[in-house]
Amino acid sequence: MAALVACARESEPAASAAADAPGSLLSAPWTVTWAASPQPPLPGPAYLLLKGQPVRLIVRTSVGGERVRVRFSNVYGTTPLQITAARIALRTTGAEIDEATDRQLTFVNASTATVAPGQEILSDAIDFELPAFVDLAVTFWLSGDQPVTTMHLLAQQTSYLGEAHPEAGRGFKVAKTLDFWPFLASVDVQAPGAITVAVFGDSTVDGDGSTADANKRWPDFLAQQFNSDSAHAGIANLGLIGNRLLTDSPPDSDFGSALGRAGVDRLASELERLSQVDCVILRLGVNDIGFPGSFAPKDAPMTAERLIDGYRRAAAAAHGKGARVVGTTIAPFEGTKFEGYHTAAKEKVREEVNAWIRTSRDFDRVIDADAALRDPSHPSKLLAAYDSGDHLHPGDAGNEHLAAQTPPDICRRPASPPG
Repeated sequence: MAALVACARESEPAASAAADAPGSLLSAPWTVTWAASPQPPLPGPAYLLLKGQPVRLIVRTSVGGERVRVRFSNVYGTTPLQITAARIALRTTGAEIDEATDRQLTFVNASTATVAPGQEILSDAIDFELPAFVDLAVTFWLSGDQPVTTMHLLAQQTSYLGEAHPEAGRGFKVAKTLDFWPFLASVDVQAPGAITVAVFGDSTVDGDGSTADANKRWPDFLAQQFNSDSAHAGIANLGLIGNRLLTDSPPDSDFGSALGRAGVDRLASELERLSQVDCVILRLGVNDIGFPGSFAPKDAPMTAERLIDGYRRAAAAAHGKGARVVGTTIAPFEGTKFEGYHTAAKEKVREEVNAWIRTSRDFDRVIDADAALRDPSHPSKLLAAYDSGDHLHPGDAGNEHLAAQTPPDICRRPASPPG
């Protein structure tokens, strides 16, 4: 990870070379307005991006700013990622952009960049009026045919591949659509007074169960909740489908390594990789309980004691980086379609873990997803109105309700007493 972070920070002097006096916009800290956790692809033949083929990725901002920089990732690559050109613009509809907003990105003042395997790179900062809650189009071209070895699988957002052209920037005609984000890791803005909130977790954070192309993931609704006339927060969605707090993605399963490293290890890497994170909302644990005996039949059954120890370690890691930590109880999942995922014994572990989360001093605050989403007449099940249909992932209404139940100031530090 040290080499990755060093590479990412190499471009920061160029990005801030024009920094002005303290208190100016140019000296303001960076806030993450959008992020997605990089992950390796599922096992099988890699998706191939062709030489000269423009890749236009659509992402949704959470907080606005007047300067922007973009992070590209080759964390899981085995060969250099050679970017021949990159641009940003506001998206209008489909793959179309507002041409008046189209701007070139540079990397240490060059229009091209090479990202070594296992590393990432930040673009230089550019002046760019980026509002909150808009679609940003990030378009880039690669040198040579490039297998997609670093990606984010569950975008819940349609992006686009254009027809290949030998010269970068010669228009964009859609050739294919994409339902994942290749090589793009985050977008930062300079927004004085804003904080960065990292929502860290599994598929319930990633957006599984929400409506695609509608921005109805739980972190999308949190962004609305946390931004007002008096408060501004950028949201980094660090959810990964199938991720577990204590165990790596099962390497001998159909998923390979795609479900990510154990959350207690992944969190530390994510906090190093992103701009300053002020608050971590932690929502993990359901897969630790459900996987043994189902997706990971060789794993020993999870115990409340092991999960609690993992939460404590994750909270300590985030506190060690100066972030506030918000714990989230595990919502009910009885009736889920995944065979063996829920049992009476697993339900008992969930209840024990939730009782600890509600009273733990390891977290600064707690979001009670269990209380907000459960069926009062059958507490081990999601309320039907909040269920996406698989009895595990909340749908749009559930995500919206849980965000609405979250105090807007939950990530803000209490004011110091006078004197």
